[in-house]
Amino acid sequence: MLARYNPWEEMNAVTRQLDSLFQEMQAPTFKTPAAELHETDEAVHLKLELPGVEAKDVDIEVTENAVKVVAERKTESKTEEKGRTRSEFYYGKFQRVIPLRARIQNTAVTAEYKDGILNLTLPKSEAEKNKVVKVNLSEATA
Repeated sequence: MLARYNPWEEMNAVTRQLDSLFQEMQAPTFKTPAAELHETDEAVHLKLELPGVEAKDVDIEVTENAVKVVAERKTESKTEEKGRTRSEFYYGKFQRVIPLRARIQNTAVTAEYKDGILNLTLPKSEAEKNKVVKVNLSEATA
C-alpha cells in the first residue's frame, strides 16, 4: 500500500517539537534574591528578598567587607490522588554574596526577618566612620 507524502505533517511534527523545547526552557530556574542597600554615616542597611524561605533555613555570614546569605526553599509535600501538577516555583539551595564598600564591625550586626524580607543592620567600623575628616583652612599671616 502506498501512502501519500504530506510535507505539512512533517512541519507539524517539527512545530510540536519546538513548542515542547520552548516550554522546557521556561521551566523555573535559579533566581538571585533581590537586594537593596542603603548606607548612612553609621551603618549599611541591607534588605534581601527571600519569599517562601523559613528563618531557620537562612544562614548569614558577615565579614568586614561582604555579606554571604545562603538559604533554602524546601519543597512542600503534597499528596494527590489524580491529576498532574505543574510548578514554576524554585525549590532548593541558593546563595548570594554582596560586597560592601565600607568596612563593617561584623560582631555588632543585627538581623530581622519578617514576611520573607531579611533586614540586616551592619554598623560601620570606627575606622570607617572616621575615614573622612574635615580640615579647616585658616589664612596664613605673613
